[in-house]
Amino acid sequence: MDTRRKPVTRSPVQLAALVVGAVFLLVGVLGFIPGITTHYHALAVAGPGSGALLLGVFQVSILHNVVHLLFGVAGILLARTWAGARGYLIVGGVIYLLLWVYGLLIGHHSPANFVPVNMADNWLHLFLGLGMVALGFLLTRDRVTASR
Repeated sequence: MDTRRKPVTRSPVQLAALVVGAVFLLVGVLGFIPGITTHYHALAVAGPGSGALLLGVFQVSILHNVVHLLFGVAGILLARTWAGARGYLIVGGVIYLLLWVYGLLIGHHSPANFVPVNMADNWLHLFLGLGMVALGFLLTRDRVTASR
């Protein structure tokens, strides 16, 4: 009986989703580490009153960190299949683009800023959204075109 495992082969889109998911998971964990998150004593559950800043720049809260953790787990799980990875990158990217628009429209000190986000988060959400959508489409265009 051969007990050796076959090596796992991932498509480029699956690898991208796995990496993006792992980064989100890491960011979620880092948001709970004092020092990496400055003003950690001001970390609130949610809302614009959270004064904690990941890397001294990005406003975070417990809710914000948990969202990063969940988004990371989703990416890792969805990276198991080609379709799941593609969907994660495209739909996740659209979610981040919507979050960018939301961050631009709300007042950063208003109760509507429940995540919370600041201007640095807004720009990061724009680039994340564009990057994820681009990866989702560009890394799968050959397979989508070939199936037509």
